[in-house]
Amino acid sequence: MLATEILRTKRDGRALSAAQVEAFAQGLASGGWSDAQCGAMAMAILLNGMDRAETVALTDAFTRSGEVLDWRAEGFDAPVLDKHSTGGVGDKVSLALAPIVAACGGLVPMVSGRGLGHTGGTLDKLEALPGYTANPPHAQAVRALRAAGCAIVGASARLAPADRRLYAIRDVTATVESLPLITASILSKKRAAGLDALVLDVKFGSGAFMADAAQATALAHSLVDTARGAGLPALALLTDMNQVLGTNAGNALEVQEALDLLCGRAADARLRALTLELSARLLHLGGLFGTLADAAAAAERALAGGAAAERFARMVAALGGPADVLHDARLPTAPLVVPVPVARAGFVAGIDVRALGLAVVELGGGRRRDGDTVDPRVGLAAVQAPGAALQAGEPLAFVHAADAGAAAAAVAAVSAAFTLADEAPAPVPLVAGAVGAG
Repeated sequence: MLATEILRTKRDGRALSAAQVEAFAQGLASGGWSDAQCGAMAMAILLNGMDRAETVALTDAFTRSGEVLDWRAEGFDAPVLDKHSTGGVGDKVSLALAPIVAACGGLVPMVSGRGLGHTGGTLDKLEALPGYTANPPHAQAVRALRAAGCAIVGASARLAPADRRLYAIRDVTATVESLPLITASILSKKRAAGLDALVLDVKFGSGAFMADAAQATALAHSLVDTARGAGLPALALLTDMNQVLGTNAGNALEVQEALDLLCGRAADARLRALTLELSARLLHLGGLFGTLADAAAAAERALAGGAAAERFARMVAALGGPADVLHDARLPTAPLVVPVPVARAGFVAGIDVRALGLAVVELGGGRRRDGDTVDPRVGLAAVQAPGAALQAGEPLAFVHAADAGAAAAAVAAVSAAFTLADEAPAPVPLVAGAVGAG
């Protein structure tokens, strides 16, 4: 099929056939379509959209453009389960969820990503652990799965190569926001990982990529409907990102917070609740427990009893990290820790969470562009939440910085991100709804 004729079809607002979608995906993967043609198609899809059948076809074609993993051929017989988050500031749920689900009988080959924009990346967090191999050879990932039941790793270049190429093109053609392309990008990599069930955490609020709840709801429906149309059982939770998830933002700081959660030390209530809720949903969806209540009880036991912590330790050791991560994680620390004092007494009424995420990036904890080196030491700790009552001079957060100049800039940015009021705001539910849970 001629690329120009396929482009004309979508340019004129008509639906693409499955064969046309397949030709587009193969052109991406093989290089048969030029960057200009791929960019034109991305823009046509952004402007004219895709219906459900087209989006399912695109997801399927992206999935089949490369290797599709078969864990049963590797000798595993447990249900293959995973969770995906659309990203948020301080979101370290994956670090605890993967070992919880593994401890309850699931196999979790979790394909994760790096930081994007103002949100942190799971692989960047784990690489704060000395020696952790985020992109291991396949044989090493299999060994980790045999040892721990979970392996949090990066996507191989062989998984969904059509999406890999288009993702880079979207980034420079202002087409990142296309709902069908977001959907196909997320789901093709997950399906290529050989999953039996997927739970999605779709975030909204000031710290999310989609601040608007209606947009996030539309994405959740697109993801669930397309996953099911492609044969992958899925459900999505809509969760609030108008405050940092947990109390820390920054790679080593977030790993330490996840370790505290796994080891039964002090844990933020919202972080713990969301981790257990997503774990239970995944265990139930994957068929390991007949009721959601049974799945929730099992997840709670795995976390509270230490089984999940043990699985995490085995995974880290198998992937080259510290041999006894639960007792000596060897996480790097910043040379400078500075409080951010509040100017007056009052209640935290609101937070520009995106501004906090960008402050972490400016400290060196994220990337301004591809190829930037990430400093795992820096970030924000003990970040206050909406409703917190503070006296003048008490800290809104603590800045962990590499030098005094960076610390001063971060203190100013963090201070400006908080709004104080004389009365506490009404509490906001963590989970705003579920899509596909019926």
